[in-house]
Amino acid sequence: MNHEHRVLNPATEELVATVPATTVAEVDTAVTRAATAQRTWAALAPADRARLLRRFAVLVDEHAEELALLEVTEAGHTLGNARWEAANVRDLLDYAAGGVERLTGRQIPVPGGIDLTFLEPLGVVGVIAPWNFPMPIAAWGTAPALAAGNAVLLKPAETTPLTALRLARIALDAGLPEHLFQVLPGAGDVAGDALVEHPGVSKIVFTGSARVGKQIMARCAARVKRLTLELGGKSPNIVFADADIEAAAAAAPMSFLDNAGQDCCARTRILVQRSAYDRFLEVLGPAVASVVVGDPSDEKTQMGPLISRTQLERVRAYVPRDADGIRGSAPTGPGFWFPPTVLTKIAPGAPVATEEVFGPVAVVLPFEDEDDAVRLANATEHGLAGSIWTRDVGRALRVSQAVRAGNLSVNSHSAVRYWTPFGGYKQSGLGRELGPDALAAFTETKNVFIGTEG
Repeated sequence: MNHEHRVLNPATEELVATVPATTVAEVDTAVTRAATAQRTWAALAPADRARLLRRFAVLVDEHAEELALLEVTEAGHTLGNARWEAANVRDLLDYAAGGVERLTGRQIPVPGGIDLTFLEPLGVVGVIAPWNFPMPIAAWGTAPALAAGNAVLLKPAETTPLTALRLARIALDAGLPEHLFQVLPGAGDVAGDALVEHPGVSKIVFTGSARVGKQIMARCAARVKRLTLELGGKSPNIVFADADIEAAAAAAPMSFLDNAGQDCCARTRILVQRSAYDRFLEVLGPAVASVVVGDPSDEKTQMGPLISRTQLERVRAYVPRDADGIRGSAPTGPGFWFPPTVLTKIAPGAPVATEEVFGPVAVVLPFEDEDDAVRLANATEHGLAGSIWTRDVGRALRVSQAVRAGNLSVNSHSAVRYWTPFGGYKQSGLGRELGPDALAAFTETKNVFIGTEG
């Protein structure tokens, strides 16, 4: 059995590192150690826990460029994106630290006594992170879980373990208790399954495919284990004829080309009102062609490679060779490159229009009126994100309420902010991450009644 994973640079296909794969026995040992560390951590004064998390944030900031370059190397992210990701980890730790001393229960009016609620840590939390945004998504679960008084076992994706391992060492340097935050690289069907099935792990946070998410959900059900799932999307970008068409078309490319389209929030279904359709495509073509695809370590690059050959073949399979549309350029030679692609004249029910491609591919579909736009937007099993372009405030609010998705933007493609809740409707997931309630998702509510009569 292979007990190590090869980490390749997606832009060059060169070997970057080999990382030992965690075994089931090692997961068991890690859970035991984490449980002991968690009790020490939870017993600290809240101010001391907050101070240590802020120290962790400071050290992440000091190592930000090193972390960013690791992300460029192992994930093929552009340097600008990778720097944002390292900063996002820092900001999440700071934000979570601010919640430690504000994680308050309630005093509820009741007859015959006093009623109090306490928010208590769950214990050991397992975070299973994806390869598309290895650093920030790992931190989305880890930072609030630690802040709420839990220990964290993080299993990074097999292709992208390096930033996670570095963050664990930085946590120790910051003074967090040993074994409180452990990284367990390895295979999903070994280390991941072991975390899901271990009775000492109280909650699983998983970001990844709906197929694997459903398997994890079933395994958690057998143990009544708490669970947060973020399972991807097929997000609409709805452009009404009354919008600023030039601005909407100019903004569209990076709404689905960021991270080479390997983004659950990617606006890969561009829905344009028929009367504006031709004008939108006139502006979109040059905008797509102008996107700089190439060496992710070059600061001018806007889009890098896909993560792996497997992903490249998956994306290719969705795009018919003779399909009408707009295509940008991409490097040839080594690396997992696919050009920016916008498909037109695609049937609304075609797989490329309904399934998550997870590559730099979008479809443009016309719609007639507001009702038609909403119908098309909701014609998918996913419901993670979306955009609405219009100058009509009433329409923006109506359509926002009608689209079944967790994160919508008006005249913008912004989807993720650490101050606001993030998660999906339908098969895009279960629960919410980030925002002011993030810490509470890693607690149990205990209710205590104190009788005062007699």
